[in-house]
Amino acid sequence: MNQNPAAASGKLPESSRTGALPTILVTEDDKNMRELIIAVLGESDMLFDVASAENAHEAMDYLENHEVAVVLTDLRMPGADGLDLLKFVKSRDALTQVVLVTGYATVDSAVAALKEGAYDYVQKPFDTVKLRCVAEKALGFYLLATENHRLRSQRRAFQEGGEIIGQSQAKERVDRLINAAATYDSSVLIFGESGCGKELVARQIHLRGKRRDKQFVAINCAAIPENLIESELFGYRKGAFTGAERNKPGLFEIADGGTLFLDEINNAPLSLQAKLLRVAQDGGFYPMGATEPINVDVRVIAASNRAIPDLVEKGLFREDLFYRLSVMEITVPPLRERREDIALLTYYFLNKHTLRLDKHIAGVSTAALGALMRYDWPGNVRELENVIQRMIILAESDHIDADLLPDKLSEQKEVRSRALDYLPPQSLDEVEAYFIRKTLRETHGDRALAAEILGIDKSTLWRKVKRYEIEG
Repeated sequence: MNQNPAAASGKLPESSRTGALPTILVTEDDKNMRELIIAVLGESDMLFDVASAENAHEAMDYLENHEVAVVLTDLRMPGADGLDLLKFVKSRDALTQVVLVTGYATVDSAVAALKEGAYDYVQKPFDTVKLRCVAEKALGFYLLATENHRLRSQRRAFQEGGEIIGQSQAKERVDRLINAAATYDSSVLIFGESGCGKELVARQIHLRGKRRDKQFVAINCAAIPENLIESELFGYRKGAFTGAERNKPGLFEIADGGTLFLDEINNAPLSLQAKLLRVAQDGGFYPMGATEPINVDVRVIAASNRAIPDLVEKGLFREDLFYRLSVMEITVPPLRERREDIALLTYYFLNKHTLRLDKHIAGVSTAALGALMRYDWPGNVRELENVIQRMIILAESDHIDADLLPDKLSEQKEVRSRALDYLPPQSLDEVEAYFIRKTLRETHGDRALAAEILGIDKSTLWRKVKRYEIEG
């Protein structure tokens, strides 16, 4: 297996899925023909790498361990042929494009291969300009398809309320509780500090449950004045008070059939709590000024950033409402208790906001990422996202380094680290594995020191080293 760099300059962007140059894999059993095709590709103005294989099985081995943009393969080869390779490629990654090189006698087979998903074919003896042109078009199609795939995935994540990012044990526990809560249509009470993602948890419960096709309506009980929150939740009828010139449906009515999320329920006044209890019990309520009740079918999910049992003891929260809401309880851990997720969250927010802000950021330095992982984040995930946005806006190059950190992070006591290069944007799994591998390399395999730099305990590092099969 050989791998050679192609042209050193070009107009097309790098692969959006790995951050590295896209690869064209040339598969040809005839050595002279293989070298000719590689030479032809090397004259391209586009930017890519070229790898080569002598047969289909060798190409399959390469594809098992590498991301490939285009496979340019001979159709007739001993053993497995180009059609076998095409089927293998499409079974692994539908976005990888396959171009077949075929003799006159096998043109019909090449045309049939187009129906199996091949991008195009080139007939031997081929014109070198045409071969290069077809390969470039296939590569361009791959880059466009991968970018569209990324944008669709990101748009879907935004539309669905976002993903819960992380691989820590704490995050996985929350995810299991979300799945359990989504299975049964009961009330849920979510606890957690401000900014830790309580509304995101509530949205995921809704999206994974049977009400996913209905409305998800959210209200922050602390953000609306006490004299207005009742009309927001229950609505009013025309003439109920001065200025009520029309009927207004409340959020319970709007959320009928779906989910109503009551954030910071601990701030709800006692008078409102009594009405919430009634709705939770029998699904009925009276809009302001109404003489007939309205019945709704709404799943209530509530959240609090304070311990409600303490409020019950002080007489600030109704005990019966607490028990009614807390059929299922989920506690969302603060970010400082799941530091293993900070690197993944950093790159998630980096990808999210570079797209929105129309900036290209290739990576975050180890020094900057180390500082992010050591900070305690009193504002939790929301604070981390704000810091990432700030650094993207301030960045004048395509890298984020420690000089862009806010003072509160840059003034922290530094932990020994000699890794000064930059992480390429990759999948979240690859980012974490890459960073662990590089930190172990920089510490010469000292796992205790690597765990300290990464901000995780040694047992967690051991588990991740085993998971990613990292040597050292």
